[in-house]
Amino acid sequence: MTEGGKKKILVLNGPNLNMLGTREPEIYGSETLADIEKNMTARAEILGYIIDFRQTNSEGKLIDWIQQTTIQQDSEKYSAILLNAGAFTHTSVAILDALQTVNIPIIELHLSNIFKREKFRHHSYISPAANGVICGFGGNSYILALEAAHHILNKV
Repeated sequence: MTEGGKKKILVLNGPNLNMLGTREPEIYGSETLADIEKNMTARAEILGYIIDFRQTNSEGKLIDWIQQTTIQQDSEKYSAILLNAGAFTHTSVAILDALQTVNIPIIELHLSNIFKREKFRHHSYISPAANGVICGFGGNSYILALEAAHHILNKV
């Protein structure tokens, strides 16, 4: 749960987020995923956390990473999961099932406001397992999700 006295937070990113900066910048902005990771790491340092930032286009890989939070050695466990599951948000019961086995805070996040988009994006399979949802603030959604996790973990 800690590394050098700092809690670890797992930040998971789903499909197509590796294309940020070039994919539909009118919706997702011009920041790359690397930019978001850099900004988030800087904020995490101030708050006293270590960020483990990952991206995959594979649903199975996301599930494996989620499951790792419950089966790792005590010194390697995470304090929270921040999850931008991308399109899997709207399709994956399997990710929901994995999240429901987790005993740490989960924050669902999205770059765009999913409720201002196509109707199929209004439904989230992730939300029932999440402590909260942050959407519509571009790359800052990640910082807001980190702040939310910090408040939950510290009951501030």
